[in-house]
Amino acid sequence: MNDAPLISIAMGIYNCKSTLKEAVESIQNQTYQNWELIMCDDASTDGTYEFALELAKSDNRIKVLKNETNLTLAPTLNKCIKESKGEFIARMDGDDICPPTRLEKEINFLLSHPEYALVSVWMDMFDENGLFNTIKYTPAPLAHNLLKGSQFCHAGCMIRKDALESVGGYSESSDYKRVEDFDLWVRLYHKGYKGYNLQEPLYAMRDDRNAYKRRNWSSRLNEARVRKSTIKYFDLPIKSYIHVAVPIIKFFVPSFVYKIAHKQNKYL
Repeated sequence: MNDAPLISIAMGIYNCKSTLKEAVESIQNQTYQNWELIMCDDASTDGTYEFALELAKSDNRIKVLKNETNLTLAPTLNKCIKESKGEFIARMDGDDICPPTRLEKEINFLLSHPEYALVSVWMDMFDENGLFNTIKYTPAPLAHNLLKGSQFCHAGCMIRKDALESVGGYSESSDYKRVEDFDLWVRLYHKGYKGYNLQEPLYAMRDDRNAYKRRNWSSRLNEARVRKSTIKYFDLPIKSYIHVAVPIIKFFVPSFVYKIAHKQNKYL
């Protein structure tokens, strides 16, 4: 009898000791329970790894890995995926939460829609003062929609493991740091896979209202690289190159404009 979990949840953790219990409990409280949670600590300095081991003692579905040095997100997730046993890989971050029906609704969708390799959801954004935004994604993005940026909530997604492995997992190149999810979507679509967004907020990201400050020059440049790859992979017209310049232009947008766009659901 095959008693392997159907879903493996990949969670890279780094200096999130204060929020990790709430994140893990939101997984343990899911209506769908046939899962394993693989947490990989990326050389935290606040006791996150030791705390994760304590959480794992009370639930044998939790496995804790550790990087001896800080490797960043992509190689950390690849390490989780390598250790996974499930047919489906779900994502989760150590400082976020998700409502109880998230896994059930995502797995039911993928099991009943074999034409899709990826499913994700709308994403609520909250801080210590409560909910302040909801990022809404279109139901079934097409390849050319990727020119405008990532079309899926990364931390709230679920992917067929065989599709993920067929494109080599996450790119560990520094050229795609902080846009590793966007790059993954492009490569999946180039391989012939497609994704869908459930039209409800089934993931909640703990964020701050000044998130725009985290978008530095290198991440904007890397986003431009992925948009350029989109044009190349899908043989899009020359005029599409205007979209490559957009992330660079955004870097120079004044902070007050960025704040306004953020409030209006323009995830810059």
